[in-house]
Amino acid sequence: MFYLLKTEPSEYSFADLQRDGTTTWDGVSNPVALKNLRAMLPGTHLVVYHTGDEKRVVGTASVVSVDAKDPKNPRVKIKVGRGLARQPSLAEIKANKLFHDSPLVRQGRLSVVPLTEAQYKFLVGE
Repeated sequence: MFYLLKTEPSEYSFADLQRDGTTTWDGVSNPVALKNLRAMLPGTHLVVYHTGDEKRVVGTASVVSVDAKDPKNPRVKIKVGRGLARQPSLAEIKANKLFHDSPLVRQGRLSVVPLTEAQYKFLVGE
């Protein structure tokens, strides 16, 4: 399983996750994003995407645990992975055929986006 997590760097950046090591990803309100959070399992691979002025993928993380007892506020504990030397921009992502039907480009405001393995590998440079 692979997902992209969007965050506003002024609220909580990848550098904050690197400093903290782990964090709980919660506070999501969009019903589709909530469904995506609830679907995560420990070990799920994540990419972290900065919104706002940056609009780029900046690093990786993985799911440690999922507490979905409250379906309206699932709490997903994630741990930092690595920062990315090549940080694909939204423009690069939109230009890549791998993403032509992705919610990442079709639903711009979706904060938790499922990825295919091929999309994940492109984003992290594998």
